[in-house]
Amino acid sequence: MKCDVYLTFDGNCEEAMDFYKNVFNGEYQVIMRYSDGPPEYVVKGNEDKIMHATITFGDGCELKGSDSFHMPIQKGNAYHVSILSENDEQGASFFEGLSNEGEITMPYNDVFWGGKFGSLIDRFGVQWMISSPHKGMK
Repeated sequence: MKCDVYLTFDGNCEEAMDFYKNVFNGEYQVIMRYSDGPPEYVVKGNEDKIMHATITFGDGCELKGSDSFHMPIQKGNAYHVSILSENDEQGASFFEGLSNEGEITMPYNDVFWGGKFGSLIDRFGVQWMISSPHKGMK
């Protein structure tokens, strides 16, 4: 079984996925535009927007996304994308990259359970939790 994160954007999916690709040193596996799909999905002016994109990074991580024009996007606070880095330095790099033009909700620092942790809302309104392994964690 596998579980992935799928993010929906209001017209700026490509910008967001490029941003995440750069932060995590990932690569595109799939990038499909509305113009690549059936004609009934194409709305004039949105032909080049993203119907589906997948980036991969790290050890089997996937992040998927699309632009949605079928329903209004309501940004909520009931989710976070959680990333466990390989070490403190990698976690700090991810945190710094994602927080660029975003809002830090908890700085990336040592935490009582060991390792480091921080949370933020990136410039696209996506909430992230970045952790490094604590002692004894494999």
